[in-house]
Amino acid sequence: MIFEPFKPFVASEFQVKFATQDWERVGAKALRRAVFCEEQGLFEEDDTDAVDACAIPIVALSMLAVTADRVVGTVRIHEETDGVWWGSRLAVAADYRKVGALGASLIRLAVSSAHARGCRRFLARVQEQNVLFFRRLHWRSIEEIELLGRRHHLMMADLDHYRPFENAEQGFRALARKAA
Repeated sequence: MIFEPFKPFVASEFQVKFATQDWERVGAKALRRAVFCEEQGLFEEDDTDAVDACAIPIVALSMLAVTADRVVGTVRIHEETDGVWWGSRLAVAADYRKVGALGASLIRLAVSSAHARGCRRFLARVQEQNVLFFRRLHWRSIEEIELLGRRHHLMMADLDHYRPFENAEQGFRALARKAA
């Protein structure tokens, strides 16, 4: 019928890149707050920690034609010790979780860009419900742990499946596998 509500617009093309502009960093922080504080209740008001001072934020931007619209995904990476890198705070906006490409694209840029910067080992603490997703992306579980009152796995990426990617500031385009 003509008066039925329209489904909200969900972009099918994304730019996945290092957050290089203020609005991208602000959007990443807001998305982290929405996911980890409001939705999951892991933190009360803010999930900022000491890692943020040295981490490189990565964003997935929804594209409207050739223009970036908003931050719909984020993750951060940092080098803890020489050659040992970590990924953390992977978040995708609720209205984009069924798109299918965002989480994998963020992980790909995170690991590949660290690999280009000398990474020899890439680790993450992954919530238990996401372990199978990471395994499909060539990660393996090293240890089961409790973190913030929830079960997690300490996981390591298989770097052979992540070729070094030098141009992370520009990033790459990702297309949705299936629109929500």
